[in-house]
Amino acid sequence: MGIPPDVVDRLLKENEDHECPGSPEVCVRLSAIANLPTRFGDYQVVAFWNNLDRKEHAAFVRGNVVDAENVAVRIHSECLTGDAIGSLRCDCRDQLIESLERIGKMESGIVIYLRQEGRGIGFTNKIKAYRLQDAGYDTVEANQILGFRPDERDYGIAAHMLGTLGVRSIRILTNNPDKVEDLRRHGVEITGRIPVQVPPNGYNRAYLATKRGKMGHLLDFEQDDDLAAGSPANGGSPPSA
Repeated sequence: MGIPPDVVDRLLKENEDHECPGSPEVCVRLSAIANLPTRFGDYQVVAFWNNLDRKEHAAFVRGNVVDAENVAVRIHSECLTGDAIGSLRCDCRDQLIESLERIGKMESGIVIYLRQEGRGIGFTNKIKAYRLQDAGYDTVEANQILGFRPDERDYGIAAHMLGTLGVRSIRILTNNPDKVEDLRRHGVEITGRIPVQVPPNGYNRAYLATKRGKMGHLLDFEQDDDLAAGSPANGGSPPSA
């Protein structure tokens, strides 16, 4: 069972003319809800509008999360090359599928899909960063050369989405401690962290090592073994991605 029909009607009614008082930096409005059967289980898809980037962000909801505590939540940032095309340069698609599968087996949970491509630098700049990585720079260095921070994402919109759904507290599926701190800064109560780690491949192993070594992501794979397994002799690529 998902969010009950009467609660769906209430949420939609509340958000019809929703205006955030005091002209805040971010105002988020729930726009539409529908059932969404998936290969990972039955979900409801919720569309959100906001006044900050005016992009349409989404929440994929399993069960009734309204007024619930300790809800399992994955906040996933858009990655067209990984999520849609299956790029091996990153672990984005693997983490998204892992999260949908896990939450699809739970009584309730949410996968929030934020439209902030390339850690917030946009699609074109992400491809420019890929070109720099092809030349030997790591993912952090490539962003910095382009004039960006290693991670330009903000989770204020996600925090408002959770608030609009009435979620009281969450257990977050992430390896990124900065995401946890940013959500807390935006008022989200986090009661626990669930790791979402997938094995590296021959193309993303150095990328993952950079996330761990330079960005503080909580990854516990054995680097030496994984580097050996993904070496060029074993079908991988040089460690420049």
